[in-house]
Amino acid sequence: MSHDIVQWPLRLPIVMVGLPGAGKSKVGRLLAQALGVVHVDTDDLVEADQGRSVSQIFADEGEAAFREHEARAVARALETGGVVSLGGGAVSTPTVRELLRGHDVVLIDVEHDELLRRVTRKTHRPLLREDPDGALRRLREEREPLYREVATHVEPSDDGPAEEVADRILARVAGAPRVVRVAGATPYDVLVGRGLGATHVRAALREDCTKVLLVHAGALAARAQDMANALRLSGLEVVTFSHPEAEAGKTIEVVAELWDIAGEMRLGRHDALVAMGGGATTDMAGFVAATWLRGVDVVHVPTTLLGMVDAAVGGKTGINTSVGKNLVGSFHCPRRVVVDLDHLHTLPVDDLRAGMAEVVKCGFIQDLTILDLVREHGLSVLDPSSSVLEELVIRAISVKARVVAEDLQEAGLREILNYGHTLAHAIERREDYRWRHGDAVAVGCTFAARLSAHLGLLDPVRAEEHSGLLAALGLPTTYSGARLDELIEVMTSDKKVRAGQLRFVLLEDNGRPIVRSVDAAELTVPAKWVGVDVR
Repeated sequence: MSHDIVQWPLRLPIVMVGLPGAGKSKVGRLLAQALGVVHVDTDDLVEADQGRSVSQIFADEGEAAFREHEARAVARALETGGVVSLGGGAVSTPTVRELLRGHDVVLIDVEHDELLRRVTRKTHRPLLREDPDGALRRLREEREPLYREVATHVEPSDDGPAEEVADRILARVAGAPRVVRVAGATPYDVLVGRGLGATHVRAALREDCTKVLLVHAGALAARAQDMANALRLSGLEVVTFSHPEAEAGKTIEVVAELWDIAGEMRLGRHDALVAMGGGATTDMAGFVAATWLRGVDVVHVPTTLLGMVDAAVGGKTGINTSVGKNLVGSFHCPRRVVVDLDHLHTLPVDDLRAGMAEVVKCGFIQDLTILDLVREHGLSVLDPSSSVLEELVIRAISVKARVVAEDLQEAGLREILNYGHTLAHAIERREDYRWRHGDAVAVGCTFAARLSAHLGLLDPVRAEEHSGLLAALGLPTTYSGARLDELIEVMTSDKKVRAGQLRFVLLEDNGRPIVRSVDAAELTVPAKWVGVDVR
């Protein structure tokens, strides 16, 4: 059956077919990179299995034997759920055409003269060595009907760059994630989209990874089991571990238990942890990854808004002690962060609202468009299916990515991400972590804005806008659970203290943060404004 019908939209796995020289492998690699999935070239797979080049297999066994090896490779490649580039003649095998039935197949169609230019003087293609022009014409006549039979989409290609072809295909892929690149000494990608899962996790792991320790919050047991089963189908040994909820999971006892499990399963240097849960999960599991064998890979799968925009991005790991929050930790960048916004559909609205405090914080310190979007859309930004929420998540992640790329270890610029956190951490400690982190940050941002105004740095009208914007989302802007002197005592044990001096991130205007030391006496007036007892 010959057709040019386009199946909309394209869905993984996606298969590239076309004549030799069409660019199937290069376009496939670029597409897979953009989608955050595995790319498999079936010629490479055959060569790895047989320990010989395609040319040598042709010479030793003939084309028929090669096609048998190739068909088996196609079956395996489709199981990866990624992007698969087939050899030019793979479709000539009936078994392969049957395997492709029901899958999305892209025919990369190149005009004869351009194709001839690409393959001339390339001697690694067994069928094109003697007479490239004649061979290409013969192959086109033989294979064109077969390509049209299996193809669900035809993508023309000319002498332009392969990136343009990949971009056009990418635009037709259902649920293609947005990719935020975190640059720096250890660069990694944050994938943001819907319907992301094990395929995107597996693609981030090393080729020689054989074992995964999947750490998850208890409430995510069913989803974690689905993830584990999918990873097992890709050939990995997977052990799952459910940790106590929230801050109770960020203890040295939980970490020690995970070290023991890693030892029992012989988790090696090329293996990995996968952290599935909120900020507590990624903080703690990231610390385990940083310390096991002095550092193994970790992939974060945050399932809360707070985890997506803050904890999972930036490479900070940490656990709590009796003295304070996150005082024990390290900097350890993940291999990848997989942000599936569909997780937010099961998140309680109070947790979603609390996560929005970190998003708005990013607006206060850098991206003013975030503030505009929240003002314009109000409570509708808390709708998990909202495209506005998706844009806010991407913008907040982008703010953090830009900052940590310049300052991974918080030597300077990264401190601005702590806007609102000096008081917030003290509130959390005083409340024995019963307050949501985002709620505490909302109060902390309100306080920092008031303090900025009190010190003559920020227009008081701007400070008033802070509390109005946060309150409109239903976030708290006052706190009365402890006296100011009690909060100061806690703040002086925070890691942001320098030489006994309290340090606050303050604002000279929205988008213009500074960091400076503040005397305790200067906190009294702004503390009153946010409801703190100053007696």
